[in-house]
Amino acid sequence: MEKKTIKAEILAGLKAANKKSLSMEELAEALSMRKSNDFKLLVQTVAQMEREKTLEFNKKGRIKLPFQPIEIEGIFRRNERGFGFVTIDPEEPDVFIPKEATNFAMDGDTVMIDIQKTADLFSERGAEGRVVAIKERKIQQLVGEFTAFDVGEIAESDLFGYVTPKDKKSAQFKVFIAAEGIQPVDGSIVIVEITHYPEKGYATSLEGMVTKVVGHKNDPGMDILSIVIAQGIPTAFPEEVQTASEQVPDHISESDLVGRRDLRDQQIVTIDGADAKDLDDAVTVRRLENGNYFLGVHIADVSYYVTENSLLDKEAFERGTSVYLTDRVIPMIPQRLSNGICSLNPKVPRLTMSCEMEIDPTGTILKHEIFQSVIQTSERMTYAAVNALLKEDREMIQRYEPLVPMFHLMKELHQILEERRNHRGAINFEDREAKILVDPEGHPIDIELRERGVGERLIESFMLAANETVAKHFNQLKLPFIYRIHEQPKEEKMQRFFDFAAALGILVKGTKNTITPKDLQQVIDEVEDKPEAAVINTMLLRSMQQARYSEDNYGHYGLAAEYYTHFTSPIRRYPDLIVHRLIRSYSQDQSDATKDKWAESLPEIADHSSKMERRAVEAEREVDSMKKAEFMAEKIGEEFDGIISSVTKFGIFIELPNTVEGLIHLNELKQDYFHFIENQLALVGERTRQTFKIGQKVRVKVTKSDPETREIDFELLEAEEVPALEIPGNNRRTQRRRPMNGSKNKQNSEKKTGKNFERAKNESGKKKKKGKKAFYKSVPKKKKPGRKKG
Repeated sequence: MEKKTIKAEILAGLKAANKKSLSMEELAEALSMRKSNDFKLLVQTVAQMEREKTLEFNKKGRIKLPFQPIEIEGIFRRNERGFGFVTIDPEEPDVFIPKEATNFAMDGDTVMIDIQKTADLFSERGAEGRVVAIKERKIQQLVGEFTAFDVGEIAESDLFGYVTPKDKKSAQFKVFIAAEGIQPVDGSIVIVEITHYPEKGYATSLEGMVTKVVGHKNDPGMDILSIVIAQGIPTAFPEEVQTASEQVPDHISESDLVGRRDLRDQQIVTIDGADAKDLDDAVTVRRLENGNYFLGVHIADVSYYVTENSLLDKEAFERGTSVYLTDRVIPMIPQRLSNGICSLNPKVPRLTMSCEMEIDPTGTILKHEIFQSVIQTSERMTYAAVNALLKEDREMIQRYEPLVPMFHLMKELHQILEERRNHRGAINFEDREAKILVDPEGHPIDIELRERGVGERLIESFMLAANETVAKHFNQLKLPFIYRIHEQPKEEKMQRFFDFAAALGILVKGTKNTITPKDLQQVIDEVEDKPEAAVINTMLLRSMQQARYSEDNYGHYGLAAEYYTHFTSPIRRYPDLIVHRLIRSYSQDQSDATKDKWAESLPEIADHSSKMERRAVEAEREVDSMKKAEFMAEKIGEEFDGIISSVTKFGIFIELPNTVEGLIHLNELKQDYFHFIENQLALVGERTRQTFKIGQKVRVKVTKSDPETREIDFELLEAEEVPALEIPGNNRRTQRRRPMNGSKNKQNSEKKTGKNFERAKNESGKKKKKGKKAFYKSVPKKKKPGRKKG
């Protein structure tokens, strides 16, 4: 037998073996090479294959195939500190990628990784890997502030200057601008097309060309616009989309009413915020002769005007949702439609999709109808007006006298529906929403807490009822549909919540994989008036999964609803528009061809809509954080009362009554050595046993507020005394942190513990201005050989 053939036989034998490794005798037995000459040839061939590294010996001298790393594709998410995580499957834990193993991957890139360390379930340590290849770059362009080079620097480097990205995850990069194309002025906010990506020797350098100057950093509103563009949110409609919107009629014709139920004689109202312009839902309530309630929910029929595959439809799909920012709204559909023919403006006819329900005194929906309609609202009500009216405000009662009985009936029905939701176990998180008030230049002048009165809550109850009814209707018809789902919390997150609650002496009913929303609501109710309420609410909220859209119905865990969809806001959410389109489509045709068509297209619509929702939420949070930091920048040195909202290994976060949140760095807690107790999210002093934990009242002074980084720093003045916690002995998750006394000690301590102080590291990592000679060592000179083009 030739050696070439023997090699193949050996490899096949090792692959087919039940054991991971074989002794020489076992291999000879498997290959029928036990005779003296055959065995000798086998030994020689194995030795040669070892040299060729096609097989290897383990520590016991047994033969095995060499380890072949399995390459897996995933999406890389970069942390501001350089390391990252790769998502392979949304349902599975991410793979940690150390800073030195990212292979210059950037946030959002599609990468190939191999696993270096597998997950350890006992220590709760996740898998660790390294990026071996970048398959697709996510970031094709960046938005940032341009810094211009002088004439000499341009001549020497062949670069116009560099751009500092506005996106926090890319802030450590500099994008050097090739001396071609547009040359912006210093301080311009620009869009850059990336032509070269980071590589060896240029780990934080990119290269690109300016494709558009958005404005100057000092222009009013440019700070918000920069965030919006950095998130990839379009700020203007293409000309052809605007033209298409102008072709939509601004009034209703008789032909539009064919096949619609005429409800214009009914007493129907919209109830919205005073500043709302896109009114997409209207309601009516009356008592039936049998004592039950009649609830009519009428939603703007946007899908009638935004037709399938039209320019308006494609643009709405791409945007996915309207984005609501501090001083502006970026609409999903052009304002001519959203504020015009699609808005349920008062006392004018409007086309709607209606869901009418008969509800008994227990809140059970006995009957329902879903159909196309036309309405004409009696009044455009505000939440403030309804709340005042229900509080017996005489002026409001006189002003809306014909509607007063209906509003009292609405309150009655709302309380019944709310009680039913609470009884079945819907989770009610106490959240505070703030509104940032700005002047005409966009500068924040105040932060107001929005109070949710009966008016806001009754509209919520009616919308929830309609959304559940529509979802249940089409699920029972077994037709392809789009749902709003909220899945049960993952077991590992629930286990952490159980451990945390147990440490506070709170027993949670149920098990980590069977716990119901009602069980969790009982925990919230149990601690409602106790000091632990804030911490329990916070930890429970963190344990929840993120709601999303899906073509499969998994129910809504938080609402304890078996069926749920989004039907009530088609002006601002694309899935709602699709639900309306499905209603119309199925009312005309429920053939297999129609069902197949929707079954094929809905998964992409659901996935894309979920992503666009997350993008909008991120932009809204970024803008709020920036404006809050800008507001607090004028409060440096002022003192405030607050509560501890979060505890980390690098410090404690404090939330003020106006929802502003800031950090007290651990290196500012100089009174003791502090240990981080992870399972109770607390810091405990080694000597004094002073304890800091979530929900604790404190008094702080503002020491720093930076709108650029969105960072607010506080100094601790006083802290409410709370029972001291024990420091677990020899707990490897208990981390000791030294206070920093004196500049020299502070410097040395930062070197030791800086990796644990995310923001401290960012600050200390800011480089001083380089001299010209040193500067050019880090600047890509013209086009260097070997630099791969993007």
